[in-house]
Amino acid sequence: MPKASEIKRNNAVEYDGKTYIVRDIERSVPQGRAGGSLYRMRMYDVVTGRKIDETFKDSEMLNLADLIRRPANFSYLDGEEYVFMDQEDYTPYNLHKDAIADEVAFFNEDTTGIQVVLVSDAPVALELPQVVELTVTETDPSIKGASATSRTKPALLSTGATIQVPEYIATGDRIRVNVEERKFSGRAEK
Repeated sequence: MPKASEIKRNNAVEYDGKTYIVRDIERSVPQGRAGGSLYRMRMYDVVTGRKIDETFKDSEMLNLADLIRRPANFSYLDGEEYVFMDQEDYTPYNLHKDAIADEVAFFNEDTTGIQVVLVSDAPVALELPQVVELTVTETDPSIKGASATSRTKPALLSTGATIQVPEYIATGDRIRVNVEERKFSGRAEK
């Protein structure tokens, strides 16, 4: 049983007799308290999709729910459902766009390392690798010698996401993006 401080995004926890997926975590340290940090977690019920916000002390113990992670590839978009294909037994998994809203901007058909999270054989979440490779589709022209400065510019990626990149990155470059921080993490290998 992990402490609240050890829970990460997309973990499945059992709380009040139900299974929830943790979508967002905010850590706060109240002033003047001798105790530790507080963790405010936004969680979604895996069955009903109902959202709840709960606050836990850092030392509070939470039960992790039984879940299965299956390697999958993004296959196609069917209305508001994203369809992923299991890499081993070709089972299709449908995830509604609202359930994976934070991840949608960081994967495409070429992304490897995607895992579909299953609770009771039902797909409930998506786990992306820590770093994904995407193509810059639009950005300001690159500036020669700009690598010596730390200035950045916005870049539109092939998935529709916009992130800040160094000035030397040009349209058409493949870059590595840290998914959790939503930041540029380097040029991709050619």
